[in-house]
Amino acid sequence: MTGPMAPASDGTPRSAIRDDSDVPGRCAQPGEVFLAGCGLPAGWADQPRWHILDTGFGMGLNFLAAWHAWRQDPARPQLLQYTAIAASPAPPEALRRAAAAFPELAPLADQLAAVWRGLLPGLHRLVFEQGQLQLTLCVGQLQPMLREIDAAADTVYLGGFSPGLDLETWDAHTFKAVARLCRRGTHLAGGTGTLALRAGLAAQGFKVRDATGHPPKAPPLEASFDPHWQPRGQVRQRVPGTPGRCVVIGAGLAGSAVAASLARRGWQVTVLDAGPEPAAGASGLPAGIVAPHVSPDDNRLSRLTRAGVRATLQRAAELLTPGTDWQASGVLEHCVEGKRALPTPERWPAAGEAWSRPASDEQRQLAGLQAGAPALWHATAGWLRPWRLVQAQLALPGIRFQGSTRVAALGRQGDLWQVRDDAGRTVAEAEWVVLAAGYATLALLQATTPTPAITPPLNPLRGQITQGTLAGLDTGARAHVPAFPVNGFGNFVADGDGWYAGATFERNAEDAGVKREDHVANHDKMKRLLPAFASAAAPAFAPDRARGWAALRCTLPDRVPAVGPLDPEQLPGLCLLAGLGARGISLSVLCGELLAAWLQGEPLPVEQTLARSLQADRWRPAPRPTP
Repeated sequence: MTGPMAPASDGTPRSAIRDDSDVPGRCAQPGEVFLAGCGLPAGWADQPRWHILDTGFGMGLNFLAAWHAWRQDPARPQLLQYTAIAASPAPPEALRRAAAAFPELAPLADQLAAVWRGLLPGLHRLVFEQGQLQLTLCVGQLQPMLREIDAAADTVYLGGFSPGLDLETWDAHTFKAVARLCRRGTHLAGGTGTLALRAGLAAQGFKVRDATGHPPKAPPLEASFDPHWQPRGQVRQRVPGTPGRCVVIGAGLAGSAVAASLARRGWQVTVLDAGPEPAAGASGLPAGIVAPHVSPDDNRLSRLTRAGVRATLQRAAELLTPGTDWQASGVLEHCVEGKRALPTPERWPAAGEAWSRPASDEQRQLAGLQAGAPALWHATAGWLRPWRLVQAQLALPGIRFQGSTRVAALGRQGDLWQVRDDAGRTVAEAEWVVLAAGYATLALLQATTPTPAITPPLNPLRGQITQGTLAGLDTGARAHVPAFPVNGFGNFVADGDGWYAGATFERNAEDAGVKREDHVANHDKMKRLLPAFASAAAPAFAPDRARGWAALRCTLPDRVPAVGPLDPEQLPGLCLLAGLGARGISLSVLCGELLAAWLQGEPLPVEQTLARSLQADRWRPAPRPTP
């Protein structure tokens, strides 16, 4: 095992040219290189984005080395994406210890360890450097995780490969799975040049060569993917050329999120909205909860919301002011209807407790609940002002907001979409259009699509909250205000100045006006959700005193959003981000990243099996069989 190393003569940190095998407990592979073997940073010079696939994350030293090299390189790609597989992620303190010997890496390890939690089996997107560095950590066994990745890599590193130990894992199926994730010219490094490894790679189209300048006993291996046949794999390839232009219709959570994701990748984005200011619709909610959904079988919605909550909280931490715009406070869920329960122990290992666990007696007491009341504590959760997130995302460079613009129709002119107002004037045009206008999206789709059959069945969902100031409550009622947000049968949020309770769920209602009777309905919800507060604050819900806020949301029958191209054949360049329902705060950032990844051929932020369930074209009818 090697000790601390001084910087190399070329300025590359010496920690970058050693493998995670140098960490105690791993088999030493002396002389193996990472950045040098991968041909980096020279390989990514002046590229708009670069994707590294590492088959063994280990203690993360290779990732940290790539991060440091990217930071130091003036010719670095605008977006660096690092996908890594970890069968069992190390604890955060182990990451810090592994990097402690290297001063240039230790601060980066601290940033990594700070978000290193809740790493259940599956994919996790961790974002750094204002979204320009993305780590997609795939937690699970090698072959299943390789199947969940669906984007070609520019560099592949065989991290964690150890001859004699991995020969059973690295069979022909594994080599084929790695080759599936390569484009012609993808550079591969790592492992040692054993005959079995060389033969396995060569059989899948890699041209293998031994790296030079290393002891002959176990030379590191380098290869490039260049098969003599035309690969038939269907993995998504990186989209060539410079980013394009996009018009986003709708300046709420959905529209601002996709605008931010595209702008950070170099797109020029125009955001149109009928309202004079952003967040004029449902995203104008004064304050709401960002929390995961739980289910005994850890179903699709549960997994999706965890990924969404992580994405939203990362974005909030970057763009918003804690305590004023948002707070990672944790959320208590009062399971009043018995519908919510944690997954079974085999589906919910210790990492799951970073997300959700049974509430403690103290937490129940702070919410005014009786001892033993059915309740969960969502540790990775909090409250957020959605309109502030909308504003912050639209303020990013590359985005232009245009309000008071009512879009009436879309038309295709050559390679461009033209967006027209009520008078038939073209108010914007671009190669791509994203419809993110909530329920108003339906009318635009019906006027644009060649047949109503491909229009997703969007439904309006009206919701009203009751709100007031904490100062407006009497002393007894203020004493029963929970110390943190509560959900489970409606929601309750107190943000320091005000409180917000609700919301109602009125389906197929297109009038968003405030209704006096809905204050009574919200009070009835609070009687079950927070009985002590509801009793003490009853006068604040009186229709002649209460203040309300209402808006229309948009849902789909299968309860998950529609994201991505609607019909690439008949409507090229037209995309949809709609149907977020009551979970817009938790899902919008994730959906924006998912749509951007689809458009650019990038790694997906969730497993491809989960991403497919959100595709907007899932509502397109299947082609009729040929007679």
